[in-house]
Amino acid sequence: MADFEAIGLALQKGKAADVKTMVQAAVDEGCNIESILQKGLIDSMKIIGDKMQKGEVYVPEVLIAARAMNAGLTILEPLLEAQGIEPKGTIIIATVKGDLHDIGKNLAAMMYKGAGFKVVDLGVDAGSDKFLAACKEHNPDVIGLSALLTTTMVNMEPIIKDLREAGYKGIIQVGGAPLTQAFADKIGADLYADDASTGVQLSLSKLGK
Repeated sequence: MADFEAIGLALQKGKAADVKTMVQAAVDEGCNIESILQKGLIDSMKIIGDKMQKGEVYVPEVLIAARAMNAGLTILEPLLEAQGIEPKGTIIIATVKGDLHDIGKNLAAMMYKGAGFKVVDLGVDAGSDKFLAACKEHNPDVIGLSALLTTTMVNMEPIIKDLREAGYKGIIQVGGAPLTQAFADKIGADLYADDASTGVQLSLSKLGK
């Protein structure tokens, strides 16, 4: 019988090799794949997200835990796809034009992946053209825009405008150190979050999941 608690504790401690070994063992034992994903990985990543919100852990610890989660996901994702299990949603995420910072964006991408989303990561320095092309290809439920600089956060508004003019009706979420709720409202974003965990929860709530 798989020890989901042990998998979760290893994930929270960032022990990627242990997580991968235990997830593989659970698969070999014939455990339900969705149960391994939910009880072993997603629930534990949510604990890390909650701790981050409370200031009990910080970005380095969350990144290490997220990498451990990804180690388990490398085993589970092909099996989930083979079983035809649908993700909770699809998010396209990137740091906007002119901005090469990716730690916050990477953290958000990992948290979304850990919550059961399909994540399409466009990287950094992404303008409207990249978002529009990806939107056409992947039909996302959520589009996430990240910026770390006051000089680049202004590049979010034209991207949002172009997406809406192209007919995108899904959720547009923004985040990054210099942003505020007032700025998000001003540029027409649907959601603003000051940390990755909150962003995921807001999207899930808006999607009714």
